Amino acid sequence: MCGRFAFFSLTPELADMFFEADFCADFKPRYNIAPTQPAWVIRNFKQRQFELLRWGLIPAWAKEAKIGNRMINARAETLAEKPSFKNAYKYRRCLVPADGFYEWKQSGKIKTPHFIGMKSKKPLAFAGLWETWQPPGKEQIDSFTIVTTEPNDLLSNIHNRMPVILAPETYAAWLDPDPADPAVLQKLLLPLAGDQLEAYPVSKAINSPSNDNPDMIRPEA
Repeated sequence: MCGRFAFFSLTPELADMFFEADFCADFKPRYNIAPTQPAWVIRNFKQRQFELLRWGLIPAWAKEAKIGNRMINARAETLAEKPSFKNAYKYRRCLVPADGFYEWKQSGKIKTPHFIGMKSKKPLAFAGLWETWQPPGKEQIDSFTIVTTEPNDLLSNIHNRMPVILAPETYAAWLDPDPADPAVLQKLLLPLAGDQLEAYPVSKAINSPSNDNPDMIRPEA
């Protein structure tokens, strides 16, 4: 799964990566984004722009918002089947920009957090799905989930799942605003090659969402 991630690089190069998306002046670097918190995404609208959505997808048919607390990830293998995700998979896709993510490697009773990012140090983009939930008499909530897949050779030593990191050349297909054939989309949801990523242990301070600073990605001695 992907339970924490970081997004702190907001540069002109990043704008070029995401089709000159309209950047928001309210952007603040984040080093420990946790479920239920707002995070920046790019939805599959014709006009690319960054928007803050709640992490943890709330299906349109949900009775309570808290159902989203356990829908922070969606398995790529079953997107077309699960009632919570199948409509979003066809109509409502998004990119989730990030500089990297965290996974915990378990050894006996000890869990060691690791930060995983691109070897190039460049930002990346997770495949995501988004949804709008309208509770009676209250303001609507726009939320998202991160799609996960089988781990590559690097991540398999740390965890049994990893987020789908889309290659830049597939961004346009994933963000196509027209309804998409799930069989075609499925070909995009593959593990990124391990030799493109790096992983290293970080401080257990990442365990608390209140810790959100550059020290979170500093290698642990």
